[in-house]
Amino acid sequence: MKNLSLPLSREDARSLDLGEMVTVSGMIFTGRSRFHIRAVEQNLFPPLDYGKINCFFHVGPVMKPENGGWSVVSCEPTSSIRFERYGADVIRKFRLRTLIGKTTMGPRTAEALEEVGGVYLSKIGLSGNSLRDQIRKVHGVHFLDELGKTEAAWIYEVENFGPFFVAIDAHGHNYFGELNAEVEKILPQVEQKLGIPPEYAYTEVNG
Repeated sequence: MKNLSLPLSREDARSLDLGEMVTVSGMIFTGRSRFHIRAVEQNLFPPLDYGKINCFFHVGPVMKPENGGWSVVSCEPTSSIRFERYGADVIRKFRLRTLIGKTTMGPRTAEALEEVGGVYLSKIGLSGNSLRDQIRKVHGVHFLDELGKTEAAWIYEVENFGPFFVAIDAHGHNYFGELNAEVEKILPQVEQKLGIPPEYAYTEVNG
């Protein structure tokens, strides 16, 4: 398994294969819905050097004050597809090379990652408690009073953080998108084998 040193370079990002398992080591920052909305619609964001901290972790961590600072209780990645509306704008605004989250993201995000030379990493078989133990230091927090502990932007130093897999590579390929296309291709054969008639209509679930 490859351990990626952060900040990730364009060359290293483009060398990663779709589905490849990796860990990351270095500086990352966190955010959820409010980060995206404020950064895009209000031009409000933490005053970080995004050339040096360009790994964005989609998470609403559980934090507690400890010894005059903060410690991480749990940091389970949150579903990144919820941020697709703003994801591409945030990637381009900060030239982000690494996103970490859960599930997948959509075509606009994939296009932006290809443009800047970045990747989206998704969790697999992880818990927030196991990831907590890979956070070496909490370096700071931004917008704590305004947004609260869950939505605030935390700055972490991590070591061998993960593992995650490359769910969107730096060439615009989406692991789940390709998987869905493969499923669609073989679905008629599976339905025929199971005796499901061609006119059968599946129930649509709208979130």
